[in-house]
Amino acid sequence: MLCPYCGHLKNKVIDSRTTKGEEVIRRRRDCLLCKRRFTTYERVEELPVMVVKKDQHRERFDRKKVLQGLMRACEKRPVSMAAIEAMVSAAESEVMGSPEGECPTSRIGELLMQELKRVDRVAYVRFASVYRDFQDEHQFVKEIHSLQLEP
Repeated sequence: MLCPYCGHLKNKVIDSRTTKGEEVIRRRRDCLLCKRRFTTYERVEELPVMVVKKDQHRERFDRKKVLQGLMRACEKRPVSMAAIEAMVSAAESEVMGSPEGECPTSRIGELLMQELKRVDRVAYVRFASVYRDFQDEHQFVKEIHSLQLEP
């Protein structure tokens, strides 16, 4: 942090406090060169992370939306909330880790389907039927047959 008076880079923090709402940290600093004190305010910069939908429009990543989709697929299945939360966190990490600041929903969907296939195959087929937009029973049968061929 540069001293606003002399431009020196080295200083020490004398006092740190959070502001109301705890969104900002107020720090009192002492310049090691000119010995003057100054205050800085620090805030976490939240950049919106976008997902690119099939029709190429972009929207903010919504953790709740992913959670609801997984909960619907896992409804009445022996899948714990902890497992569902872990899948949502993995999807969120994938999106947040994207260097472009955006991630295609196809990558998120494929990641979630891999996890569901490992955890519960019925929930996987439910999720895949919505994600891949199955139009008839033949697509269901084809997907179930592909599951039976896998170990």
